[in-house]
Amino acid sequence: MTVAVAAVGSILAALSSCGGPGGAGGDHKARGDARPGHTKPAADPTRIPDVGDRLQRRIPAESGQVVAVYGADRNSADAEVVLYTKRGKVWERQRSWAAHNGKKGWTTHHHNGDRRSPVGVFTLSDAGGVLPDPGAKLPYTRDPAFAAPHWWAKSHWHDFDYVIAIDYNRVKGTPPNNPARPEGDAKGGSIWLHMDHGSGTSACVSMSKQDMEYLLRVLDPHQHPVVVMGDRADLEA
Repeated sequence: MTVAVAAVGSILAALSSCGGPGGAGGDHKARGDARPGHTKPAADPTRIPDVGDRLQRRIPAESGQVVAVYGADRNSADAEVVLYTKRGKVWERQRSWAAHNGKKGWTTHHHNGDRRSPVGVFTLSDAGGVLPDPGAKLPYTRDPAFAAPHWWAKSHWHDFDYVIAIDYNRVKGTPPNNPARPEGDAKGGSIWLHMDHGSGTSACVSMSKQDMEYLLRVLDPHQHPVVVMGDRADLEA
């Protein structure tokens, strides 16, 4: 659905986290023992692949959709996004896409301005952007206030044409550009899935327009979607 709102302070919130000049993939490869006679154990289909117990336990039992963001390295801006859907007790891989994350990589203690994406499991509750609703199942807010300022590099002007809010330090059930940060400004905020400009972000995860449209159309609030995100080492810990 489309809700029109005025977003006071939205540009300030966006500037402090997503996009921006100098801010905005790679393939995640399974690792195994290549020695003769040794094979990698079969993956447990009831778990999200390459995610250790620490984060696996944080995926809500009622979740039927997981967007997994596999960062190439703790200090890399390259990532792969994989959509998993639950069928019974089994997680099925649906699609995967190249993506970018924070320009400086990942952190388990994100703070405002560190240019690293936060590692963790977060719900996905709200969406929006400059462009009309493409058929999103999540509540969608179309608002011209999402637009990146034109004093940014031209390559960044369309970053926020589509966004999906990652529920890190924000008020769920409000438009993504709501600037409220319940845990305080120092912990950062306005962490989104948004459109890619070809390089790392300030803290968000970015994907192509086509990929964002697909996610917007399939992520279903009735499936309680979450994002599981981080570099490979932290995800597997």
